[in-house]
Amino acid sequence: MQLARTRTRTRSSVRRLALTAVALGLAVAAPAAAAQASTTHGTHPAAPTQSAGSVHGDHTTGAEVPQAAGSVRSGDPQSTVDRVADFYGAYIDVVWDARNDDLRNGLREHYLTSGFRTKLAAWEAAQHADGVLRAQDNPIGWQVTADGGGAGHAFSTVRLTWGNPSSPYYTYLKVQSDLATKQISDIEDQ
Repeated sequence: MQLARTRTRTRSSVRRLALTAVALGLAVAAPAAAAQASTTHGTHPAAPTQSAGSVHGDHTTGAEVPQAAGSVRSGDPQSTVDRVADFYGAYIDVVWDARNDDLRNGLREHYLTSGFRTKLAAWEAAQHADGVLRAQDNPIGWQVTADGGGAGHAFSTVRLTWGNPSSPYYTYLKVQSDLATKQISDIEDQ
């Protein structure tokens, strides 16, 4: 009986020590993570406050995304604005990698209507620039915000971030998506 009580006390002591160690670890890790997030993102100007219906995606400031253990991103395949954000995120990654035109074209084929791809090709030939980005260079970040809808379409505003992280500048695109197909049917400068 004495041996059983000793084992129970030992287990209780081990549990208390383990819980104390976890609590101390969290007490030290939380301020360190906050300081790191503050330092990492403190060199960039704060981005405008994000409105409801927007998708996290500005890789340059992280101001819209709470920084704890890492960024959290989510999406809904039925949401046209999420699909626009998914497209711009993947497209910019492929453009930055500059290795796979087949993937770039595949993304266009999947996310853009065939009529818009034709219109886009004509725009690119006349402008000598990438029609999806409306530029010759690669942006360093992106953000997509829902911007209303009507007549079978949903509209999104895409903010592209350019320059260097210490002094970024932005361009804005108005993206139209067809509600029936969820594909992008037009992109215009805003």
